[in-house]
Amino acid sequence: MSEAKSTILVTGGAGYIGTHAVLALKRAGYEVIVLDNLVYGHRELVEDVLQVKLIVGDTNDRTLLDELFATHNIAAVMHFAAYIAVGESVVEPGKYYRNNVTGTLTLLEAMVAASVKKFVFSSTCAVYGEPQKVPIPEDHPYNPMSPYASSKLMVERILADFDVAYGLKSVIFRYFNAAGAEPTGLLGEDHNPETHLIPLVLLAALGKRESITILGTDYPTPDGTGVRDYIHVCDLADAHVLGVKYLLKGNNSEIFNLGNGNGFSVREVIETGKAVTGRDFKVVESDRRPGDVPVLVGSSDKAKQNLGWSPQYLDLREIVMHAWQWHQKRHE
Repeated sequence: MSEAKSTILVTGGAGYIGTHAVLALKRAGYEVIVLDNLVYGHRELVEDVLQVKLIVGDTNDRTLLDELFATHNIAAVMHFAAYIAVGESVVEPGKYYRNNVTGTLTLLEAMVAASVKKFVFSSTCAVYGEPQKVPIPEDHPYNPMSPYASSKLMVERILADFDVAYGLKSVIFRYFNAAGAEPTGLLGEDHNPETHLIPLVLLAALGKRESITILGTDYPTPDGTGVRDYIHVCDLADAHVLGVKYLLKGNNSEIFNLGNGNGFSVREVIETGKAVTGRDFKVVESDRRPGDVPVLVGSSDKAKQNLGWSPQYLDLREIVMHAWQWHQKRHE
């Protein structure tokens, strides 16, 4: 089977990053099948916009997975099917371990049974916890501070064990803050409830929210607000295609950070949002949120060197502009 005609199974492919990855895979010449339970995913984006086959189902459904692998010639799996709300994971840890860990384990066991041994995993920089040095490298100590982060680190450990036991090769991507939207407005971010800063700012600009709240103004940063690394979702998607290619060439398992390499403060994001939209909105200052760290910026040098990854959208204004185009189309 030639690489160009390889079929890639994308779990969680109806979600924010998943849909962008599906588009990038299609553009790279791959056949794509999406598996999504549609708890948070968007059917119309897969079926109508991307025009890709959607199988509605769950990664915890072993019978469905076995049938899927038996009836499709799948070369690799790209796994985005996870719950991602950090705060919710603290109050509902069982939900996160059942879906993020048990669901992934069930998927991996089905893969091994079907002799599919290439796996690209959507992990998180949250496995590092409070950074001991910035920018954060891949060999930084682990200190997950939420069940969400712990669930991702547990899967990373499972993948290492499956490599030893079964020769299942994986590329693990630890993201920083995914942001932006497909530049033409075709795809974008649409969570319910929304928890990410840039879309919250844009919803305030659209009048869909009364205000935007700054959680903490006394951090040891230039303007007192938290600094984060915002990586364009299309750059993330491109990295995932490179990860698939890396595995299909027979390379060994590897872990990569995916970040912008630049930090932008909460105030900078808000001011950029006002500048891009040309709209003013109310900004409320509040106390720090428990568990938030002052600065979170990653080093992506390893992905650039080993995968040939080259992020295209590093400018915050451009990231916000792409998101704004999508939000106007989606919500106004």
